[in-house]
Amino acid sequence: MSEFPKSDRPVVRLSEEQAWERLASAKVGRLVTVVGDRPEIYPVNYVVTDGKVYFRTGEGSKLSELAVHPNVAFQVDHIHEDTAWSIVVHGTAHVLRSFDDAAKIDALGLAPWVPTPKFDYVEIRATEITGLQYNLVKN
Repeated sequence: MSEFPKSDRPVVRLSEEQAWERLASAKVGRLVTVVGDRPEIYPVNYVVTDGKVYFRTGEGSKLSELAVHPNVAFQVDHIHEDTAWSIVVHGTAHVLRSFDDAAKIDALGLAPWVPTPKFDYVEIRATEITGLQYNLVKN
């Protein structure tokens, strides 16, 4: 992973490449969906490859919401001693149906963290990714 940009500025916009690098370095993010006029947020473990985010889920409200409203946001952040970063992906979620897709994603190391059935694979195709680095106040 490349170094964080050095700057005296408190907030630095990351390049698209830096945003993808940071996103790929984390393991848990937050999926944001919209149900009616109410946003919903779900923590999910995920993997990234080829400009796409993948996660697994089970039957239920999250999967139902994605079928009705596939436009989503996905957010990940990380805090270090004197810096932090936040990445937001906007995109479209698609439930993957092929065994080949599932095998490809499993090969990336995506496995459920919670011992509940998660047989559905979801791909988020990014339409936009943004990232910010925060240079924190040292106490």
